[in-house]
Amino acid sequence: MVKGHGSKFGRKKEEAIAALLTHKSIEDAARAIGIGTNTLLRWLQIPEFRDAYRKARREAVQQSVARLQQATGAAAITILKLMTDPGAPHAVRLRAAECVFDRAIQGIEIEDIEARVVALEQAAEANGKGRR
Repeated sequence: MVKGHGSKFGRKKEEAIAALLTHKSIEDAARAIGIGTNTLLRWLQIPEFRDAYRKARREAVQQSVARLQQATGAAAITILKLMTDPGAPHAVRLRAAECVFDRAIQGIEIEDIEARVVALEQAAEANGKGRR
């Protein structure tokens, strides 16, 4: 996101993007960096600013997803403990069991789709080579 000193994008706009990512509202973000709300709203209409903000949001979400993916082992252990804990309420044990089934089925469906995509890509590649 950093464009360098003196760039057309500007340090204040970079600060605005960071503020937009960390504050609850446009008003709060504008106030945090000492600009007016209308100025920030105007900047959001500038394609370069809007694209940089969208990229920063995407990167933030990707980082959050990566953190969640790192916790899947602990989540799986928790679900399995709840499912097998005879002291847990029946509704909790049932929901944990349903979760295990749901995720197992989703995993198989994803593997099936991946295999079909690979087969389609191979067929398309074979057809493309045959036409030359």
